[in-house]
Amino acid sequence: QVQLVESGGGLVQAGGSLRLSCAASRSIFSINTMGWYRQAPGKQRELIAAITTSSRTTYADAVKGRFTISRDNAKNTVWLQMNSLKPEDTGVYYCSALLTALWGQGTQVTVSS
Repeated sequence: QVQLVESGGGLVQAGGSLRLSCAASRSIFSINTMGWYRQAPGKQRELIAAITTSSRTTYADAVKGRFTISRDNAKNTVWLQMNSLKPEDTGVYYCSALLTALWGQGTQVTVSS
């Protein structure tokens, strides 16, 4: 059963912006800190942003000041706004419900130089 669905990836030039979204079921969303992970080619999956059920946020140093995570508890949706994108941001972005260890299928982000 598909419980998390990401969208919004694509191809963008360096310096551009993308907004990713992740929709989850209410039963999952209501109890979970939600996170966005990134996996670059040949590298480990890395947590880049997280938001708690009370909307406290945490960011990896590499994306601070450029990415913003937010959630809408009424819509059971979490977003990742990505600004000032760099080629090193290229990878597959995954949405995760951290308490229940559920993952979406991922969405590809490619940033060209």
